[in-house]
Amino acid sequence: MADGGAVSGHVPVVPWVVSGRSAAGLAGQAGRLGEWVAGRAELDAVDVGWSLAVARSGMEHRAVVVGGDREELLAGLAGVAAGETGAGVMSGMAAGPGKVAFVFTGQGAQRRGMGRGLYAAYPVFAAAFDEVCAGLEEHLGRSVAAVIGDAGRAGELDETVWAQAGLFAVEVALVRLLESWGVVPDFVAGHSIGEVAAAYAAGVWSLPDACAVVAARGQLMQALPAGGTMVAVQAGEEEVRRVLEEFAGAAVAAVNGPEAVVISGTEAAVAGAVAELAAAGARTRRLRVSHAFHSPLMEPMLAGFAKVTGRVATRVPRVPLVSALTGSLVSEEVTDPGFWVRHVREPVRFADAVEALRTAGVRTFVEVGPDGVLSALGSHRGDADGDADAAGAGAGAGAGAGGEAWLPVLRRGRDEARSAVLAVAGVYVRGGTVDWAGFYAGTGARRVDLPTYAFQRQRFWPRPAVHGGDVVSAGLTSAGHPLLGAAVPLAGSDGVVFTSRLSLQAHPWLADHTVGGMVLFPGTGFLELAVRAGDQVGCGRVEELTLAAPLVLAADSAAVLQVSVGEPDEAGARR
Repeated sequence: MADGGAVSGHVPVVPWVVSGRSAAGLAGQAGRLGEWVAGRAELDAVDVGWSLAVARSGMEHRAVVVGGDREELLAGLAGVAAGETGAGVMSGMAAGPGKVAFVFTGQGAQRRGMGRGLYAAYPVFAAAFDEVCAGLEEHLGRSVAAVIGDAGRAGELDETVWAQAGLFAVEVALVRLLESWGVVPDFVAGHSIGEVAAAYAAGVWSLPDACAVVAARGQLMQALPAGGTMVAVQAGEEEVRRVLEEFAGAAVAAVNGPEAVVISGTEAAVAGAVAELAAAGARTRRLRVSHAFHSPLMEPMLAGFAKVTGRVATRVPRVPLVSALTGSLVSEEVTDPGFWVRHVREPVRFADAVEALRTAGVRTFVEVGPDGVLSALGSHRGDADGDADAAGAGAGAGAGAGGEAWLPVLRRGRDEARSAVLAVAGVYVRGGTVDWAGFYAGTGARRVDLPTYAFQRQRFWPRPAVHGGDVVSAGLTSAGHPLLGAAVPLAGSDGVVFTSRLSLQAHPWLADHTVGGMVLFPGTGFLELAVRAGDQVGCGRVEELTLAAPLVLAADSAAVLQVSVGEPDEAGARR
């Protein structure tokens, strides 16, 4: 361990992977691991994490505890052992994650310093980010990294040219990092500029060509006259389009959910449409944008952009791509330069794209971007705060309807390394593939001894049934009582002997009467035996009962009793 208990091996946060055959097994395993590590101060957290990753099979019930130091990791294990989950724990059932989709965030999610934490922590991310920034700088004449970092002036990253370039650089680097950890998508999709990043990840362009497209898209949009506006409306698409028929300068820019539509266009047209929708009861929210994206105001840039898309080489996606332009799976369509021109002008049909992914079997959505914007939209299936290019809204992710999960790789205001590892852990606990050995590659971790599996002991051998047998066939009389087996009249006298076989197997309720750690046959039980014996011979009252010694019942054997009733005396009493 490093000074202060921080983890070593150049790993800012460490995942400890635990699993069990059942919920009880998972809890037991977490508890046993916690006790084992707590009692061995010499164990390094990275070594423990590596050993858990490569030496243990992943069972159905899973948890990943993520921490920056030993105390945090042990606290997380204690929570799992107690059946609780905290902020640094992902848990779930590996019942099958469905297919995995990477969904790429659009403009509006950008933030100053995005990716800085991952750049410092993971060389794979840093190398990919630098490569993309170098490709973009050839067209933009300035470092995208500088604008994202402290060298950028206030508000510069929110300018369209830098926002789009910055998002593309961060998202491509995130894909490379996830791939190095063994997390790869079955499908990709994105929101506006995010779809451009998704297309690159799917193999539509080479990196130099993708950088040319991204740079030209942002520059041409930035060069348009400022003005126009965008407003998120909580209303259905059909209702919005009906209102927009009266306002020629406004258009639907995005459909993010059943009642989550974004309107874009001239200030006057959008204001008129919004006023009418608000009067009908729709909630509205103005978005902070420099331009009215996905509206008629984009048309002056389309011809120039068509020249760029016509110059680059475009290929059929090698990873299935669901487009928010069509709301469906696309293939040859993306090789048409005009597809990407329409992509600038026409609405973002994000809700349709998500439904297409669900139809294709996707149940795990990994949001690739600097915040959880799309996770908020997808997991809630359509709040009003949608986004089209710059229509960013809140954050939030987690398990949703139909067993699906939305997992943002990064979150605004949260530690980036921790957030990324938790997202990957979210894939794993659902049964998805993660290369944990790849995660620890280059850390210098070594294998250490771990505790054996916390087996949950459960008896499956059948317990022998206790039968009283047929006493009548043996020439005896049944006593007709649960504590007495047979009544035997004594030959040559008027006396009777009753027999009994008492055991905890036949009478488990007797175990409730424990004194000094021993199970004793209760005094009321002796009284009950005397009363039943008296009833048998016509004596309806017990005048005196003296207990000379207690009867101890053993756990694995039976006590054989005899209750003897003598002949009646002159007064009819018996002993």
